[in-house]
This record gives sequence, C-alpha cells and structure tokens, in this order.
Amino acid sequence: MKVFPPEKIRNVALVGHGGAGKTTLAEALAHRAGAISRPGRVEDLNTVSDFEPEEHKHRMSVSVSVIPIEWDGYKINILDCPGYADFTPEAVGALSVADLAVFVVSAVEGVEVQTELLWKAAAKAGIPRLVFVNKLDRERASFERTLAQLQEVFGAGIAPLELPIGEESAFRGVADLLSDTAITYEAGKASVGEIPDDMAGQEHSVHDALVEGIVVADDELMERYLEGEVPSVATLEATLAHGVSGAQVFPVLCGSAAKAVAVDRLAAFICEIGPSPLDRRPVEVDAGGSPTTVPPSAEGPPLAVVWKTVVDRHVGKISLLHVLSGSINADAVLVDSRTRTEQRLHSLFALRGKEQVPVERLVLGDIGAVAKLPDVRTGDTLAPKGTPVSVTAPPPGEPALAVGIRPKSKGDDDKLMTALHRLQDEDPTLRVHRDDETHQTLLGGTGETHLAIVAERLARKFGVEVVTEPVVVPYRETVGVSSEAEGRYKKQTGGHGQFGVANIRLSPRARGEGFEFVDEIVGGAIPRQYIPAVQKGIEEAMASGGVHGWPVVDVSVTLFDGKYHPVDSSEMSFKMAGALAFREATEKATPVLLEPISRVEVTVPPAQQGDVMGDLNSRRGKVAHADTDEDGNPVITALVPTSEILRYAVDLRSITAGRGRFIATHDHYDVLPSHLWASVSRPSKAPA
Repeated sequence: MKVFPPEKIRNVALVGHGGAGKTTLAEALAHRAGAISRPGRVEDLNTVSDFEPEEHKHRMSVSVSVIPIEWDGYKINILDCPGYADFTPEAVGALSVADLAVFVVSAVEGVEVQTELLWKAAAKAGIPRLVFVNKLDRERASFERTLAQLQEVFGAGIAPLELPIGEESAFRGVADLLSDTAITYEAGKASVGEIPDDMAGQEHSVHDALVEGIVVADDELMERYLEGEVPSVATLEATLAHGVSGAQVFPVLCGSAAKAVAVDRLAAFICEIGPSPLDRRPVEVDAGGSPTTVPPSAEGPPLAVVWKTVVDRHVGKISLLHVLSGSINADAVLVDSRTRTEQRLHSLFALRGKEQVPVERLVLGDIGAVAKLPDVRTGDTLAPKGTPVSVTAPPPGEPALAVGIRPKSKGDDDKLMTALHRLQDEDPTLRVHRDDETHQTLLGGTGETHLAIVAERLARKFGVEVVTEPVVVPYRETVGVSSEAEGRYKKQTGGHGQFGVANIRLSPRARGEGFEFVDEIVGGAIPRQYIPAVQKGIEEAMASGGVHGWPVVDVSVTLFDGKYHPVDSSEMSFKMAGALAFREATEKATPVLLEPISRVEVTVPPAQQGDVMGDLNSRRGKVAHADTDEDGNPVITALVPTSEILRYAVDLRSITAGRGRFIATHDHYDVLPSHLWASVSRPSKAPA
C-alpha cells in the first residue's frame, strides 16, 4: 500500500447502534473503492470486517476492525466499530484515533440508545460528526421521521445535504441539496439528472434552509448572501468543511449500504469535507512530569500511541499504532515511555480485517500495525530516544459485571491465568482478581455477552475451557451479646505434655470498630510470655470462621483468668486454649451474620428516576440522596446490600433501555436479617 501525505488521509469511525448496518456499509465502501472483489454479507459470515469466530457465532461485531481504502487520491482508514452495549469501550477507543465519526442510523429503527451514548462521547471529545441514514430501501423506512429524530435529539447543528428519491423498495437515489441535482442508481451505476418534479418544491425549500444554515457561520459570506449573491457549490462546501471540522455542523447523508446506493457519495463527502489529521487539536502529553501538548506536525519528531492490541495465537501480539507526529519507517527504534525500553519496529503493515498489507512508512495521522512487541501494551507511547513523552490517556472504566471463573480441567489454573493476562493485553476492560477469602478467581467485564465471548476466546485461542459461576459474597460474623468461656487444652503423649487454660469474656463492638484484646491477668495465673500466644490463637480462630464459617469481626475479648503447668505449658498450648475458648464463647454469644453493603451511584435519564429508585428499594437499598450531573440527569446515591446488585448491570440496562450507568464501591458491613441466613452458604476452604 502506497504512502499518502497527511492532508490526503481520512480516519473515519463508523459508529452507531447495533444492527444499523455499519459493517455492511464498510463492506460497500471497500468494494466501491476496489479494495475487495465483492462485498460480504453479515448473514453469510463472509465480511472482511467481522472475521473472528465469536463474531460469526453471535452475528455481531465485537471489536474494532480497520479497513483502509483508496478513494480518488485519498486514503480512508475505516474503523468499523461494534454497536452492542457491552463493546462500547471498543467504539470509544476507535473515536480516540478518528478524525471524523460517521454515525450510521437505520431509517427503520431511527435514533437508538447506543447512537445517543456514542454521540455524547464524541461531543465530549470534540470529534467532528456526520450522519449516514441507512436502510432507506427497507420496509417502514422513513427519512423524514429519522431526520426529525436527529434534530430533536442532537439539536440544530443537524444539516441534511441529501433527500432520498423514492421510498422503501422504490428507493433509487438521492437529491443533492448543494448542487440541486438528482443522482439515481441502477445496477450499481450512478447517473446525474434533474430533480424529479414531484419533489422539486420540497428540495428547493430544504436547499434554501441548508444554504442559510451554512452561510451563517461566515459573517462575510452571510453579508453577501443577504445582498442577493448566491454562493457557489465550492464556496458552500469549503464553508461547510470548516463547520464540520469545528464540530458545529453535522451533515446528514442518506442511502442504502446493502444496495450500494449513494455509498460512493459518502466516500466523496468524507474526502471533500472531512477533516484530515492536520486539523486535529494538539495532543496532551506528559513530558517528564510536565504537562504539555504536541501539535500535529508532519515534520515533527516521530511519536505514536498504541491504541489497540490484537493477540493472535500464531503471530503473537499485534500493536496497532496511530502516528501523532512526524513519520515512522520500518526498522525504526523508538522508546516505550512506560517501560523506558527500546522497541525496534521491524515490518510495518496495515490491517484490512485480518489481512496484513505491508507498508514502508507511517506518516502523521496514519494508522498501521507492528508485530512482536511483547512488552508493549495498549495506551503505551512510542517516542524518540531521549524524549520521555507519554500521551495522557483516561484509564479504562470499572467492570459492571463479574463472574467466578475456573478451568474445567483440574491442573489448568496456571494456564488459565496466563491466558487471562494475555487477553487483558487485547482487552483492557477486563479485570482479573484472585479473592483469597472466597478462593475464587473473579473475571470482571462490561456485561454478560462480553464475559461469554471471553470464555469462548479462552477455549479457542488458548485451549482453556472454563466454568463460570456466581460471585461468592464475603460475609462476616459477629456476636449479639456478651459471654464467657474456658478454653482447656490438655494433651499427654509421654514425656512432656501440653497444658494450658484460658478464661475469656467476649463482647460485641460497634460496626467497624474491629478487634480488641484486653489483658486482665493478675497474680501470674498465666505467665506473661504466654499471653501473646492466647491472643494469636483467638485471632486465628476469628479468621478461620465463626459458627457460620465466616470471619468474625467487631468483638472485644478480655483474658481474665487461666492456669498453667510449669513443665507442660507452652506457647502452643495457650494458643490452642485461646482458640478453644473463643469458639465456645462465640457459640454462646448469639452469633450474628453481617453482609457487605455497597455504595451505589446510579446515573439515569429523568424519565426512569422513579423506576430506578423503586428498584433499589426492592433490593433492600436505602437511598441516601439524589443529585444531577452536568447534563441534568439524576444521580441517585444509595446503600445497597452487595448480594442484591451482583447482576445490577443487566437489570439496570433493562430498566433504562441501556441509558443508565452505575458505580458501586464497598462501604461497610451491616447485620443481615435473620430470615435470610438460610440463603447464605458456608464459605469454601482453600484447596490443600
């Protein structure tokens, strides 16, 4: 693949709700550009973009695919992004390297939730946006209805540049509002003609509104327009390009990806009015502890960020690069700013789906890949030697859902952990944690589908079949009343025996006060050197579990009496005596189960606030207060038993149609109602 200058490069992310036709559009663009011989179909499992077996099985994109194409002297790097909610972080990652986000919206379903959420993400990052209304050839498709939704949800910046000619199965082309011409398609070939008589009035009305919307952004042009001067198409396009680059105007195009209607016009608009890498804002970086910015300069020092990692079972790790400054040649030696190690970039290539296309050089703004950089991670910055510059990147969000995971075959524990860590290289949203108390390996992710696909990849890529299970909630125990007990440890096995007696008083403490040990021994009932052993025995008994098997907390133990033998007593005998006394005292002191309580912050649309608060109450939650975020959405803070929110990510998505989000953190322990004790299983013990 030849090298294009930065002003001729367009990095475009296809984003939107699942099922809107993003992958079909990517295939149509690649085919019209001559990059592939024929467009694949999602239904036939033969698309360039969706090539992973998991994508075939679930009939959806689960990761970003890069498809570079050449169009009329330009290079367009198409980033085909997943639309399912579980894989939103993939789409957000692609937006970080895109210069233009093309929102693909179905003319049948209209504006859906993932489109709204990704639009907010793009707006927050200041990324220029364009809308392609797709599926106009389908039954129940309506451009007018979809356009009205776009204007209602996203505001006055929405600017239609085209109108469809024909409806549903009769859809055959588009009316260009800038040039007042009609472009119709037959057998994949376009022809230009006059606007049909039956839509001439509507076209002229929308044309005038579009021109006014464009010229208002330029004072001089607006003045000439008011004086009666009609701007040329070239002038309108230049002014429009400026508005698009500034993320103030959001053009709307339309067509059918499946029938390849107006797909060529989308590619042309991307090249003509889409921003290039030279139009990007300076990148925020950390230069040896001092924040600064790096402008997008083709002549600057070579600087690239690893924005995505792909783990291939045979090739190994493939690092996808986005060049932020200068250019990078094959065999270049750059320094990983995180590890301070030199990395030689052997052969550079571009990915087209899973195909590797060799390239000699990556210039400013281009997207490419390099293999066999085992120590390089997603988010790492590659900079020249002696230039400790690292790109400031937001950390991946906290997991919304977790499951316990274990290998199906015994003895594969080490193999499983190695595989999980390699998948984390590919997917930074994964969290792996070993809970030493519940003896579970916990796998956290964005949702059920995400975690299911991780399990499938473990089996396919690394040969580790796994079993998933519910997360074990770590309960605690305490006591409700005071009690006393005597622990007597006596053992005679010939020669020196073991003898120790400890008398203790056990009392409850307030939640969160922890353990207290009080020494009230007088008169040498127990020699001083053995008292620490009594305390140690009690602490070990607390940790090993009370009556219900869970660790005991928030108690005070007073050692007030005991007996010893001058020959047979030892630290071991008093340690055992302390443990025996504690266990007996616990049984007599009305044991109480404590459950963990999480602090939950839920952000929801205003319309669902009541439903969410009612749901939290049904989970034994206590709403602390409600606030609003910067967008005016309610933020509900509540204290909820952890056991009640293990699958809250799934339930909240259902209640809010995917618009709600939450953060949960451990807050404290509180008494579990006695009628729920039977539902709590004893904890499993660590394997020997």
